[in-house]
Amino acid sequence: MEWLGDGLSAGETPGVDGAGRDCPIMNTYRSLRRFLSLLRLCALLPALCAPLADAQTSYTWDQIKAKFTADNPTLQADQSNVEEMKAEEITAYLRPNPQFTLSQDGTQIAPNNGVWIPAKGTFVVPSVAYLHERDHKRELRLKSAQQGTQIAASQHSDLERNLLFTLRSAFVQTLQAKAWLDLSQQELDYYDHIIDISRERFKQGDLARIDLDRIELMRVQYESDLQAAEVNLRTAKIQLLQLLDDRTPIDQFDIQGPFDFSDQLQALDAYRQIALASRPDLQAALQSLQQADTNHKLAVANGSTDPTLSAWYTWNSSNNNSYATQTLGASVSVPLRIFDRNQGEKQRTQIDIDRNRQLSEAARAQVFSDVDSAYAQLNGNLILLRPYRAKYLAQALRVRDTITYAYQRGGASLMDFLNAQSDYRNVQMAYVQLVGAYLTAAGQLNLAVGREVIP
Repeated sequence: MEWLGDGLSAGETPGVDGAGRDCPIMNTYRSLRRFLSLLRLCALLPALCAPLADAQTSYTWDQIKAKFTADNPTLQADQSNVEEMKAEEITAYLRPNPQFTLSQDGTQIAPNNGVWIPAKGTFVVPSVAYLHERDHKRELRLKSAQQGTQIAASQHSDLERNLLFTLRSAFVQTLQAKAWLDLSQQELDYYDHIIDISRERFKQGDLARIDLDRIELMRVQYESDLQAAEVNLRTAKIQLLQLLDDRTPIDQFDIQGPFDFSDQLQALDAYRQIALASRPDLQAALQSLQQADTNHKLAVANGSTDPTLSAWYTWNSSNNNSYATQTLGASVSVPLRIFDRNQGEKQRTQIDIDRNRQLSEAARAQVFSDVDSAYAQLNGNLILLRPYRAKYLAQALRVRDTITYAYQRGGASLMDFLNAQSDYRNVQMAYVQLVGAYLTAAGQLNLAVGREVIP
């Protein structure tokens, strides 16, 4: 950056003229030039810092999952439902409020034998009554409410399980799109190298024009693959950002993770046992059965009679004891259960127990079906992937390099060269698709089991 200099010629001394005298004008001029240089540098600072502002933020799967569980609005809304169910436990355990009654009696309203003293015989009776709940009604209501909270929490976990599968599928799709883009770019770079060599051969007269044209026309396919890969990657990132409820620009968002497969797979029965212990939808079904049993007990308890206990105080009461100016009274009120008005609720809750028992058995059968299907899909992908890693990838590369080497030296035809290129491309594309299918199937198995058993 030559404009940062002070404008001195070789051998010049700052602020000194040709005769060796100090020159104030030259000093002022050079100070002005330095000030202008600093202004230009400040003007360039935003442009120099712009690449740092546009740098991508790359997330791992664990970071994406943590961000999703913290920010996804669907999960947050459903969590509020669990908190509402928790608040209902307080209401379920409330005691009945006592009743306070204030009554007045004994006031003379008409003269008798010419005597009328209205307030002399008036007495005031304050009384308190309380309904006593028998047969553990409050405890059963609380237990039913607590079980309802457990069901809501299990259903929330099940919602999170399904949403995480959708998130993992989008994450895998983005990884696959990145792998596809890298493969397309590598193949295009390799083919451009082949085109450069072919052009040199054409200049030297070692290659016909028609063969060079056919080689160059083949580049269109690689350009199309690269463009499609770029579009697929941007689309996958858009879907992932939507699930994260994130407004980060696509160019500043990226993910990272292994796009590969693991050959380690446990026995099917091990995944079944994990699923029986971990699946939240199965836990919700079993908890609903427990709640149905509690509700039936509560219905039976609600059929019992609850006495109402009352007590009152009287001052200046009218009774046979002329000295009893202050008296205390008590009573017990018990409803007569001539008709059982709760028999329908008892029958309904008994039927609900049977219904939830059948639903829990259906949920258990669904767990086995999901695990078996996901296991078969994952194992099928592994069967296809193993020969690719062991043989096909190396063979495709060896065939392509051998045919290319022979073609460049006249030992193979153009058709052989193009076929070898096409075969290599097809094998690589099939491998990327199979790895993507394996990772998706691994996510499906994690969904079926109820927790992450295959990272």
